[in-house]
Amino acid sequence: MQAILLAAGFGTRLRPFTEHRPKPLFPVLNTPLLIILLHKLRDAGCTRIVVNCHHLAEQIKKTLSISPDIHVQHEPEILGTGGSLRKALPQFVNEPVLVMNGDIYHDIDLAVLYQTHLCNQYRVTLAMHDFPRFNTVSVAGDRICSFQQSSQGEKQAFTGIHVVDPDVLELIPQAGFFHIIDLYEELARDGQVGIFSADNCFWRDIGTPADYLDLHRELLTDVQGQCRWHISSGAQVASDAVFDDWGAIGKGCVVGSGARLARSVLWDNATVDSGSVIEDRIVMGDGDGE
Repeated sequence: MQAILLAAGFGTRLRPFTEHRPKPLFPVLNTPLLIILLHKLRDAGCTRIVVNCHHLAEQIKKTLSISPDIHVQHEPEILGTGGSLRKALPQFVNEPVLVMNGDIYHDIDLAVLYQTHLCNQYRVTLAMHDFPRFNTVSVAGDRICSFQQSSQGEKQAFTGIHVVDPDVLELIPQAGFFHIIDLYEELARDGQVGIFSADNCFWRDIGTPADYLDLHRELLTDVQGQCRWHISSGAQVASDAVFDDWGAIGKGCVVGSGARLARSVLWDNATVDSGSVIEDRIVMGDGDGE
């Protein structure tokens, strides 16, 4: 298997945090999301992986410097999903490519998705699910009808994960920005875009600060509604600090005496002063992004 993980976007809805750290490096339970997604790709059998980058690219490069088997594709200008895929084409062999956005947390079985694509007649296979907030794609049976919101028919949401045949990527212009959905819309009209159902999978987008915190709420709350805190062994936490509900504290963090924290995520090396109250917040680390 071969794959590209898309990590070039600006993450504008997550400002000001993305002014200091690219969205794919936001920690989830104290591990950068990018690393989590790369583990998923490798566990699925991907041996050829490309990661693209643009915004705060040096941070992406530094994170991946310990993984020489990954090809880092630095894009001096934003190319869009289509442009990025076309630029990456020389890195791939003549086999389907698994494409995954770098700002989603999920448990979709990537190996099954890939195998499904190999066994169907479609040139593109998109992992789709019923997620009302994002249900904008028209579907019929096992295929996509249209990506236009005005289209009729049943609506589902695109997960940002799909498999595409290499000959489709050759249809993309060789240079400049290109929106891949424009091409997929044309292919869908000809019945060439299929569906992989991800309805029973866990999937969350971290597009806003509220989404990011809510993902942690879900991961740190069990089926009985019991909440917990995920605290790194490298954190220094005062014995009289109070923790309510749920949250995460990264390595190198310092939580002062009498501090009270609830429903918050502290990135590595963050400091909470004695007596402070931190609720419903993302707290960046000292010198974050350097």
